Amino acid sequence: MEVKIDFVPRQGLRPLPLSLTCAISLPEPPKIHLDCPGRVPDTIVVVAGNKLRLDVPISGDPAPTVIWQKTITKRNKVPAGPALDASGDSGASDEWVFDKKLLCETEGRVRVETSKDRSIFTVEGAEKEDEGVYVVTVQNPVGEDQVNLTVKVIDVPDAPAAPDISNVGEDSCTVRWEPPAYDGGQPVLGYILERKKKKSYRWMRLNFDLLRELSHEARCMIEGVVYEMRVYAWRPPERMGAGGLDGYSVEYCRDGCSEWVAALQGLTEHTSLLVKDLPTGARLLFRVRAHNVAGPGAPGTTTEPVTVQEILQRPRLQLPRHLRQTIQKKVGEPVNLLIPFQGKPRPQVTWTKEGQPLAGEEVSVRNSPTDTILFIRAAHLAHSGTYQVTVRIESMEDRAELVLQVIDKPSPPQDIRVTEAWGFNVALEWKPPQDDGNTELWGYTIQKADKKSMEWFTVLEHYRRTHCVVSELIIGNGYYFRVFSHNMVGPSDRAATTKEPVFIPRPGITCESPNYKALDFSEAPSFTRPLVNRSVIAGYNATLCCAVRGSPKPQISWFKNGLDLGKDARFRMFSKQGVLTLEIRKPCPFDGGVYVCRATNLQGEAQCECRLEVRDGVGFWTSLPELLA
Repeated sequence: MEVKIDFVPRQGLRPLPLSLTCAISLPEPPKIHLDCPGRVPDTIVVVAGNKLRLDVPISGDPAPTVIWQKTITKRNKVPAGPALDASGDSGASDEWVFDKKLLCETEGRVRVETSKDRSIFTVEGAEKEDEGVYVVTVQNPVGEDQVNLTVKVIDVPDAPAAPDISNVGEDSCTVRWEPPAYDGGQPVLGYILERKKKKSYRWMRLNFDLLRELSHEARCMIEGVVYEMRVYAWRPPERMGAGGLDGYSVEYCRDGCSEWVAALQGLTEHTSLLVKDLPTGARLLFRVRAHNVAGPGAPGTTTEPVTVQEILQRPRLQLPRHLRQTIQKKVGEPVNLLIPFQGKPRPQVTWTKEGQPLAGEEVSVRNSPTDTILFIRAAHLAHSGTYQVTVRIESMEDRAELVLQVIDKPSPPQDIRVTEAWGFNVALEWKPPQDDGNTELWGYTIQKADKKSMEWFTVLEHYRRTHCVVSELIIGNGYYFRVFSHNMVGPSDRAATTKEPVFIPRPGITCESPNYKALDFSEAPSFTRPLVNRSVIAGYNATLCCAVRGSPKPQISWFKNGLDLGKDARFRMFSKQGVLTLEIRKPCPFDGGVYVCRATNLQGEAQCECRLEVRDGVGFWTSLPELLA
């Protein structure tokens, strides 16, 4: 809203054109905006355990205050008349009293969050106590608006009452039961009926479609067998109280005892519980209590003791597909055979080889509750064979066989020989290897080599027979032949080789080797170049050289002033093609003297000598008197 004001001056003054404009905000009453055709919204249905969120848009100026309340109904007993001598409650009648609970928590399971244009009411994990009528009120100084929201929480129904058995015949009976005390907020859709033999642990469902009636005729029963019947459901507490529900406690005790033992620490929010580590064969009673802030409620106890029996599951080996065929491993490779199995209680696992217990530290077995492993760190040929694994529970067992084949390279062929040589051809023959490596031979590789070069060339590969003909040989050359054996691992490490070369003669020409007279080339050692006297400077390496001949090769020795220099590290001796060298490392004046080189062989001995002078770096030595003069 805008207002315009014109200013008029007093009389006698010149009028001035002045005007003012201002905006005036008027209050707006609060209002709740619901997305529904009328002012009464539909009932809001939520499944127990789900989240409930009520988002209410609002408006108003100034911003309104939002108040959430829940209507609580109570039933009180009031006197029916003024008579004072009325005894008991015979004169009393019921009166419903309605109260409202203010909801203002901003945190927790039930909380309210309000902003300028909306208010949100949230319930985490809806429960039966959250059902009811919620009143939303918005207020500001101008006015007030109010809406009622109806919330309905639906849950699973209670268990029906214990069934009654009637009309028992030869193979049938009639089962009747009562509907559950609480239907979970919705009509019951139907019932499921199950039965089992008295000493069995397996329940069998009698109907595939839900039963609409409260009775059913069970058929196909065996005469003389005791059966148990049940209508499958769970029974939650009938009343949670004003304090809500915090959870459940589960306890058990032995039949005939009064000491109850907690099945779990604390409370559980679930309506089912798996109790473990119970003594097998014990007869136990169970009871469940509902808890809230006011304490535990009355317990619900099983009507008959429950006998704890270990579930018996037949042992079964689940042999993987790759282990159902022969398992091949190379020598030195690890073997790791993992076989899963099933069975309760835990089966006893036994491994054997060829019907005998496993022996040796190289083969180990590792068992777990669900599988067994045969482990060999490094496989050998002796580990090949048939292994049996057995899982046993009492008189029930299951077994499987595994065939392990450890393979290696074959040994070389045996007894290779040349059976015939003609023209450009040579015929070879050999025997199979003594060891085939524990697998099938794939064949042989035949190679040839010229006697002069001894370079090997492959003639035939993957040859399956034990005899062959090598062709296209060169006339006048001699040849060696060798054969390798092959299997899936590879060729043999060694080959079978002919001991003597095979000579390919020219056709019609006979080659006769000439006879030569053996010559004696032995010769006593002699120096073709003797040692010469030398003068060297101290501190610089010096060498003495000479040359000798002789056959057989003579043995060389060096001497200085009659002393053998062979073990002195300061002297190095070299001999190459008859040239002899003695190296003196950084000689000093004391290394001067007579050096002798001696050569010796079976034919005799020879030596030569020289004199070595080692001079100081100044060039010559002078006496002390001469230096003083």
